[in-house]
Amino acid sequence: MLPSKNLRQFWSGKRVLLTGHTGFKGSWTATWLMQMGAEVHGFALAPETTPNLHDLLDLSYASETIADLRDHAAVKKMVDKVEPELVLHMAAQPLVRRAYREPVETMATNIMGTAHLLDALRDCKNLAGVLVVTSDKAYDNDSYDQAKGEIIFREDDPLGGRDPYSASKGCQEIVARSFAQSYFRERHIPVVTARAGNVVGGGDWSEDRLMTDIIAAAINDQAVELRNPATTRPWQHVIEPVSGYLMYLQAAVEGKTSLPALNFGPNGSHTVEHVTRLLLTAWGSRMGTAQQDTTNARKEALTLALDSSLAASTLSWQPRLDLPSCVQWIIDWHKAHVDGQNMREITEAQVTSFESMMDIK
Repeated sequence: MLPSKNLRQFWSGKRVLLTGHTGFKGSWTATWLMQMGAEVHGFALAPETTPNLHDLLDLSYASETIADLRDHAAVKKMVDKVEPELVLHMAAQPLVRRAYREPVETMATNIMGTAHLLDALRDCKNLAGVLVVTSDKAYDNDSYDQAKGEIIFREDDPLGGRDPYSASKGCQEIVARSFAQSYFRERHIPVVTARAGNVVGGGDWSEDRLMTDIIAAAINDQAVELRNPATTRPWQHVIEPVSGYLMYLQAAVEGKTSLPALNFGPNGSHTVEHVTRLLLTAWGSRMGTAQQDTTNARKEALTLALDSSLAASTLSWQPRLDLPSCVQWIIDWHKAHVDGQNMREITEAQVTSFESMMDIK
């Protein structure tokens, strides 16, 4: 039986520790887990933005710990209290430009925070599996095809990072692998990592997010101005990689895969300008200026893409939403928010729609 077919059965009743539950991706994940009947315990910093998805959803967590991954004692105390069966580690400093401003803080959170969590889990008696969410930025950008200016990363490509954020995510992969081999392998507890591309979706109000800025401009009837219109990224709705995370950890726990890492990306990449025009056209708004930021272009490759064929062959995972559908889901979500609708009901409805596409039992 493929993991996706009995996903709900697997997660129902499981005691799950979800770090980063107050964030954008964490909130979507918590929504889905609770719909499947999981007992979800959250650990994260307090939400940074107003509004924020965590507060809008007002989910019923089994427990919530608002604390910092950099606080080893707080992490250990929480793990001892929760005694999780399954762990989804999403807590991180996820912003590239903030990492330039705060490199040490970013590395302390993403690298040492992961070490603190995995160290605390070493004594967890009922632990069955851990999934650490990293990023497509964990790969070494120097490995791409210089002639084409294109990067299509595969799981066995070198890890690295020429900027602080990317370096922190590459190191996070190494930390996870070292703990997996040193402490968890002999107990037959899988510790795996997942790498996804640029996630988008309803409820993301983080700084430096393309969709956030576009939606804000559309709502306020302002023109959108793009710094890097030619930059190409693997845009995907947040629920796409989350489905991969859930399937992957299930398969690892059930012994259906021994792969230590998997990519979860969309079928193809698109430019910033294309995505922006698609969303604004669907919303009924307008475009402003678009010009390449040559300063930033030296720091990041023009084109990034993920090869997700291994996830497809191993898990039968595949993206379900093409880019126009993804954009429409975002518009539907944010127009419902503008109209004052119940955003928990809207988010749960989108999760249910996605489940139906996966034919989940």
